[in-house]
Amino acid sequence: MSKAVVDVVWAAVEALVPRLAEDHPLGCHRPRISDRLCLQGIIWRLVTGCSWVSVEHLLGCEVSDTTLRSRRDEWVAAGVFDQIAAEAIAAWDRIMGLRLGDVCIDGSVHKAPCGGPGTGKSPVDRRKSGWKWSLAVDAEGVPVAWCADGANRNDIMLFEPTMAELERQGLHHDIDTIHLDRCYWGARVDAAADAAGICDLARPPKRKPSAGPAEPATAPLGLRWHVERANSWLAGYGQLRRNTDRRPEHRQAQLALAVTLIITLKLIDHHDRWQPH
Repeated sequence: MSKAVVDVVWAAVEALVPRLAEDHPLGCHRPRISDRLCLQGIIWRLVTGCSWVSVEHLLGCEVSDTTLRSRRDEWVAAGVFDQIAAEAIAAWDRIMGLRLGDVCIDGSVHKAPCGGPGTGKSPVDRRKSGWKWSLAVDAEGVPVAWCADGANRNDIMLFEPTMAELERQGLHHDIDTIHLDRCYWGARVDAAADAAGICDLARPPKRKPSAGPAEPATAPLGLRWHVERANSWLAGYGQLRRNTDRRPEHRQAQLALAVTLIITLKLIDHHDRWQPH
């Protein structure tokens, strides 16, 4: 991850981190490790998927793995990661403009070998422990809402909390059509969409029952490729692709930080394209 990206994210994080004394008042303890250095370590672990001990060595042993974990827990408790993700989405809306007329929602299943709450037996990985996130993106593929649960949870079950997150942000008022996969047919999906005031759900038609061998049935992708692409962006982060954390709040924080990095990279690319040095 480039220094420019870390600098931009740190500018947002710096104003949100809990303010604690840098040094002990009696001068008898070591100085408090820099928050920026800890953020860099957290980002490196998210990107590479390596262990905290490996991050400690990547940072030249300037900060211990224990300090990195405790600093992450402090920021999770303070809601830092959720706030910087919200700021990143707001910045994109201010600079580029969110296109919420068409929203796409889909889930993505990945490994969680250490198990824990919010994980389950993966139906696509020989029932090994896994987790799943549900992602909503706008018509340009910018992530705007997400939730996570065990890999054994059906996409239909994650549609309602994803819609609840869109409603919490007040984005549902701008949505005209939600584009979904074929697996989202069901009364639960219809009820959640109706509750948000959305009537237009674009879904491929249901498969017709057949007595003979099942034949592959093609379905138009439509605008759903935007969410497929966004899921591939998130899966490019090692710690999301193979998550070794055991607590749901840690996985949610990683999703929020990954979304922040994705949007930050896109904004930096836009700036460099139109304002070259």
